[in-house]
Amino acid sequence: MFDLNLTAAHPFTGYGWDDGFAESFTPYAGQGFVPGRIVRVDRGRVDVVVPDGEGIRTMLADTALVATSDPMRVPCTGDWAVIDPENGLTGDHLDGVVRALLPRRTAFLRSASSKRSEGQILAANVDHAVIAVSLADALDLGRIERFVSLAWESGAQPLVVLTKADLAGEPHGLAYLVADAESAAPGVQVLAVSSATGDGLDVLSAVLAGGTSVLLGQSGAGKSTLANALLGEEVQLVQAIRDRDGKGRHTTTTRDLRALPGGGVLIDTPGLRGVGMWDAGTGLARTFSDVESLAEECRFHDCAHEAEPGCAVQEAVECGELPVRRLESYRKLLRENQRIVAKTDARLRAEIRRDWKQKQAVGRHMMERKRGPQR
Repeated sequence: MFDLNLTAAHPFTGYGWDDGFAESFTPYAGQGFVPGRIVRVDRGRVDVVVPDGEGIRTMLADTALVATSDPMRVPCTGDWAVIDPENGLTGDHLDGVVRALLPRRTAFLRSASSKRSEGQILAANVDHAVIAVSLADALDLGRIERFVSLAWESGAQPLVVLTKADLAGEPHGLAYLVADAESAAPGVQVLAVSSATGDGLDVLSAVLAGGTSVLLGQSGAGKSTLANALLGEEVQLVQAIRDRDGKGRHTTTTRDLRALPGGGVLIDTPGLRGVGMWDAGTGLARTFSDVESLAEECRFHDCAHEAEPGCAVQEAVECGELPVRRLESYRKLLRENQRIVAKTDARLRAEIRRDWKQKQAVGRHMMERKRGPQR
């Protein structure tokens, strides 16, 4: 029988097992099942880490019993699962079967890369969402804002890591880049690191120790190199940046969870070409807390921050307090998020349609006034 109350020194607790997950597992205790953390998903089968006496072992388990057409409920790297090591085997070399998934505490979501209104879970039960941004290219503040919004929405703590800091030039230039990134992510820690020189890695390792972190970013952001540096071994293949366009190659092809030397675990993910918003209204509000605070001072509660009288947001733009770029990014992400929500929310979709019709009517009226009376 599995002992739910493992000591802090047990290797399984290093993968994130705690009293909360033990309580969630209680209904399955005493039935021959064991808890396991999914460390990799591959075509209906998962690698899971399970307790084994005073140690741990990795099992290959089938997911047929929890198969679903809902992409939001499929097993994901980072999930905690109920594993039956004895029954339900459906093929050769399988060690068990997944009977159920324990409730997720956090889940990093993006809109699926399809035309359907579906979400995709990139990682589950994450404490830190590490957003890797390469300094080998011009800093894309809009992309940082996008990732940070999704990270806040997931329930995880975002952390922006500026990689390849050795390519940033003089120290004062690097300080400016860090300050720019901080302006795009209020309340979020920004660290500059270099896997080549080791600068900043000790601070990053200390921040990530003891929890679950997911490493996110575009191809070429240096994620694989950073993962190798944090893990202390060459676990990910590293390829050079393409000379012709500076783009990176997808060197990581699966989402894998591995133990960090200083405690905690790291989920590395493939490079993301696109990161679509997915019902991230709360995350956007936190990422753009400066814009939201200004909006509270507007004369009209439904101010669109365009040409309305008494708009505190526009006043802040005019006096240089709020960059035009940031306001435009805020509007863009709000529109994108509203569209994806509308695809799955009939009420909001109707409101958007009604608002659009009202704007069309006002537009026609203004055009008629501009033309003047017709003879």
